[in-house]
Amino acid sequence: MQPFRKKIVFTFIISLVTCALPAQVTIRLNSIPGNTPDSARFYFAGSLNSWNPGDSNFTLKPGADGYPAIILPEGKGTIQYKITRGTWDLVETGSSGEEIGNRSFTFTGVPQTFDLTIQKWKSSAKVSTASRNVKILSDSFPMPQLGRKRRIWLYLPPDYASSQKNYPVIYMHDGQNLFDNKTSFAGEWGVDETMNKLHKEGDYGAIIVGIDNGGDKRLDEYSPWKNTSYGGGEGDGYLEFIVKNLKPHIDSNYRTLKAPAYTGLFGSSMGALISTYGAAKYPSVFGKAGAFSPAYWFSITNLVSYLQTNSSNIHDLKIYHLAGEKESATMASMMEMVNGKMLEMGLQKSNAKVKIDADGTHSEGYWKREFEGAYRWLFSKE
Repeated sequence: MQPFRKKIVFTFIISLVTCALPAQVTIRLNSIPGNTPDSARFYFAGSLNSWNPGDSNFTLKPGADGYPAIILPEGKGTIQYKITRGTWDLVETGSSGEEIGNRSFTFTGVPQTFDLTIQKWKSSAKVSTASRNVKILSDSFPMPQLGRKRRIWLYLPPDYASSQKNYPVIYMHDGQNLFDNKTSFAGEWGVDETMNKLHKEGDYGAIIVGIDNGGDKRLDEYSPWKNTSYGGGEGDGYLEFIVKNLKPHIDSNYRTLKAPAYTGLFGSSMGALISTYGAAKYPSVFGKAGAFSPAYWFSITNLVSYLQTNSSNIHDLKIYHLAGEKESATMASMMEMVNGKMLEMGLQKSNAKVKIDADGTHSEGYWKREFEGAYRWLFSKE
């Protein structure tokens, strides 16, 4: 470990414009590992930018003192974050290379500076943990609505090959993080291990389709509305891809229960936003939604307006909301507000579940822990 080397010539891309505000937060690196490449770039990845590890809008830039820093305009609530070198494979770790908890700060209305010491960068190759009944359906499944291709994961129940059963299907976002530690950015959900365990306990089972996020397109694809600071606006195209291309392929090639009552959308953070919206927009396709730590703040006005003008669409929806008190200051309250609005607009109370945990954080570990309970509540009666 060494103090930051002031004579290094930096080639940072400066994309975040800082304004002269009465209060702001400065995040500064004053010590990094000695083996950090001279050409390394550093990024802020957190709840402010949907945990994008290489977001060019959140690049740390060298100050006059030579220390890389980022200045964040004043906001509200508590922000969680980590520092990366552009990917989650190069995220900061503890001194022994172990995963560390999220850093955090709270906006106070007065200027704040946080000097960080980076102990070590993650660099060791991760081992695959995907179960044998998880496969890659396609590395490049066409998304004609967006002019892109995407990796698609497929989990089949342990008894799929030995039975003639038709199964419910859950379409889940951020596929990189669902089944395999090797592809996850901060630990996997362990969806396959959970579903296999439930199968042994007598659960009927379900097919899980995991859709990789689009990296720097993630925010765009997971919101139908644009946020002036962070993007968005491609959510309708993303959902149309699932409804008109991916789901028909799954239904044609696998034994599925096709009715809305047996079909769900499930995601966390921005993935929760697009799941709630998608279930409301396509009630004839999706009858279930799992919304973990929903990023409703991204488009709250638009979402509420949409629900108000399409109230009949959510009458038969079954939705599971989850958030933790250790997330942003408004996460749980905004989730409860949206749930309340949905009840006002016709969502049946018996079909609405809200769970708030005092120890809940914006993390894969939390979502992994809570997936079983959400799945049981959404599908156990089917």
